[in-house]
Amino acid sequence: PSGRPRKGLIEALDIKRAREALSAEGLLPETVAPLDSGPEGRAGRWPRRFPLRDRTLFYRELVALLQAGLPLAGALDMLIQSPDLEAHRAILASLRDQIQEGAPLSAALARAAPSVSDTEQAALAAGEKAASLDAVLDRLAAFLDEQADLRDRLTAALIYPALVFLVVVGIAVGLLGFGIPRLTALLAEETGGSLPWLTCALMGLGSLTVRWGLPLLAAAAAAVWLWHRRLAGDEEQARAFDRRLFRLPGIGRGYALLAALRFARTLALLVHGGIPLVDGLPLAGRATGSRWLAHAVAEEAGAVRHGRSLADLARRIAPLAVLTGWIQVGEAGGALAPLLDSAADRLQRQWERFLARRMNLVEPALILAIGAFVLLVVLAVLLPILTLNRRL
Repeated sequence: PSGRPRKGLIEALDIKRAREALSAEGLLPETVAPLDSGPEGRAGRWPRRFPLRDRTLFYRELVALLQAGLPLAGALDMLIQSPDLEAHRAILASLRDQIQEGAPLSAALARAAPSVSDTEQAALAAGEKAASLDAVLDRLAAFLDEQADLRDRLTAALIYPALVFLVVVGIAVGLLGFGIPRLTALLAEETGGSLPWLTCALMGLGSLTVRWGLPLLAAAAAAVWLWHRRLAGDEEQARAFDRRLFRLPGIGRGYALLAALRFARTLALLVHGGIPLVDGLPLAGRATGSRWLAHAVAEEAGAVRHGRSLADLARRIAPLAVLTGWIQVGEAGGALAPLLDSAADRLQRQWERFLARRMNLVEPALILAIGAFVLLVVLAVLLPILTLNRRL
C-alpha cells in the first residue's frame, strides 16, 4: 500500500494461491517462486548458508521452546517468525515442512542446510533415538559456542600481524619500486655513476619489483591454487602433507593441541548423546580438521570394535596421546564423557597459552623486520650522499 517493494514468505499450496493470498493482503506480486528454488529460482544454484553462530542461536531458541512444551513443528513455526533468524526463514520453513511430513530433525536439517556438520547430525540423531532432544540440543549449542569462540580468538590473534605484514609489503613495494630507483638515479648522476654495493643491490631489487612483481605474484597464486587442487584430488598426498604439519617446529605442537581439543570435545558430546563409541570415533576424527588424523582414527575404530580399548587407540596416534591418561580413568570409572570434557578444558587452556606466546613472538619479529628494512633503505640513501660529500 505504501508503494514500496517488499519480499518475504507466504504459505500456500501453489503459486496461484500464493498470488491470491498476496492480493488479498493488498500486495501486488511481481515474482513468486517456490521456496525450494529460492527467489526467482536463484537459490538452487548455491547451497543455503547457515552460519555457525546462527545455528547456535537456533539450537538455543529451539531448546527453550521444546522445554516449554511445544511440539517440534510448532516450535519451528515460532522460530520462522523470530527476528533473530529472519535471514534464515527459508531454511526454517523447509525444515518445518519436512518435519510435518515425518522426517527426523537430523535428516531434515542436513537437507535444508548442507553446511551442518556430520557431528551435529549424529548428535541430533542420538537425541531423537534417546528421546532427550532438548538436552542434546543444549549441549550441542554449548559445543558450537566453544568452537565459534575458538575460531574468533584465532582470527583476532592473526588480524594485527596480517595488517602489519600488509603495511610492510606496501612500504617495500613503494620504496623499492618507485622511491629508491629515482633517488639513486639522481645520486648516480652526482657521483659519476659510482654507487655503494648496498645501494646497487636495492636498486636491482626495486627494478625487479617493478618489472616482475605482479607476474611473480600471479604465478605464486596460481601455483598455490594448483597445489591446493592437487591435494583435494589426491587423498593420499593430502594425508601425507597433513601428517607433516604435526612435525613442523613452532606450529606442530599447536596443531596437535587443537586437534586433540576438538577430538575430545566432539567425542564427549557424541558419547553423552548416546552414540556408540565405535560409531562416534570416525565423526570425532573428522571434527579435528585433520585429514590424516581422521583417517587414522577411522582405521583404529575397527580395532576398538573388536575389543581394543580407546586408551590404546589414543596411545597409538601421536597427536591424541595427550588424552591417554584421561581416557583410561574415564573407561575404568565408567565416566568417559565427563573426563573427556575435563581433558578438553585443560587442552583449551594450553592452546590459548600456546597461541598467546606465539603471537607475542610474531609482533616483535614483524617490528624488527620493519626496522631492519628501514635501516637498509636509509643506508642505501646515505652512503652515496656521504661518498659525494667526501669527493666535494
